[in-house]
Amino acid sequence: MTHTRSEIAAMIDHTLLKADATRQGFEKLCSEAKEYGFAMVAINPAPVALCKELLAGSKVHVGAAIAFPLGQTTIEDKVRETEVAIGNGADEIDYVVNITQLKEGNTKYIEDEMRRIVDVCRAHDVLIKVIFENCYLTDDEKRTLAKIAKEVGPDFIKTSTGFGTGGATFADVELMREVVGDAVQIKAAGGIRSAEDAMKFVDLGVTRLGTSAGVAIVNALED
Repeated sequence: MTHTRSEIAAMIDHTLLKADATRQGFEKLCSEAKEYGFAMVAINPAPVALCKELLAGSKVHVGAAIAFPLGQTTIEDKVRETEVAIGNGADEIDYVVNITQLKEGNTKYIEDEMRRIVDVCRAHDVLIKVIFENCYLTDDEKRTLAKIAKEVGPDFIKTSTGFGTGGATFADVELMREVVGDAVQIKAAGGIRSAEDAMKFVDLGVTRLGTSAGVAIVNALED
């Protein structure tokens, strides 16, 4: 399948999630997102209001990463963090699931967590993405999470934070797609640094790409 540069750019979540990020870094991130027509800037919750101001008048969304990158906060903490981020201007939420609860087989906890965060986002017309962090999961655990997501209905399921021991893989995207079909969109994130890989993920059905290499990826694509 052939995609134009602008089509690929419009799938990119331009990412700056480093602990030592500066205002200058966020200004550069938002300027590039506007220039290239990226879908979103992916940031931690603290700079949401700043990035919302920097992106005023553009179509670029502001996305907040919740319980990032470990997912090891309570459901109540995640819900509150989501509410605050939305109150500060977030258009999209990417939250990390509680992997411990998943590995202990507590699917009720995982479903409750997902439903509560999805409900907050739906109430505010905000996109919601669920981060699996596949590098720590067995294939059966990935399928279990995907089945819960298919039932609950977030907008996206997402492969990785980019801060784990591994990032997005083609095999994981294929597995996730096999379970959710067209019911939930898929975001690939973590380690995507080449135009070739970005295009292959899109050909596998991914509709968002989380990467800090968005500018290089788009510049490497032919018109």
